[in-house]
Amino acid sequence: MIYWYLFLAFFIPGILGYGGGPASIPLVEKEVVDRYEWMTTQEFGEVLALGNALPGPIATKMAGYIGYAEGGIGGAIVALFASVAPSLILMVILMVTLLKYKDSPKVKNITKLVRPVIAVLLGAMTLQFFMTSIESSGTIQTIVLIIVSYWLLEIRKVHPAFVILMALVYGAVSGIV
Repeated sequence: MIYWYLFLAFFIPGILGYGGGPASIPLVEKEVVDRYEWMTTQEFGEVLALGNALPGPIATKMAGYIGYAEGGIGGAIVALFASVAPSLILMVILMVTLLKYKDSPKVKNITKLVRPVIAVLLGAMTLQFFMTSIESSGTIQTIVLIIVSYWLLEIRKVHPAFVILMALVYGAVSGIV
């Protein structure tokens, strides 16, 4: 039964997550954390950070990891397939439709309507991670990490993978001390 749940947990967000991996992350989080309770919000955030540090699509990396954690190699295969299948199916359907109606103003406006929804979902997830960080690490540490991360990313132009790695090391060291 775990394979069926893994399939649903990644197939449904794959269908509803218009815009790729980043758009489906809040939907995957809802399934993995809230619905099936396979991990906490903090654990999901750590998996997301690790997945962002590695090359390749985030959705498949997360599906592979979570699928393996819950169902072994078979679970990883099912979750990866479920993560990729909606994109393949929908791409074929979408390409046929778009080619048929490519000059329609309605088709051109679809993207304008969907982008704000994705922005709100990502913003809500960010706020939830922020609140979880404050609860587990404290306000001062959370604000310091945000400021230092912003400075490294925007001012110093450090690659995000290195910033995530530094934050993971900081978290591990501060957790030991």
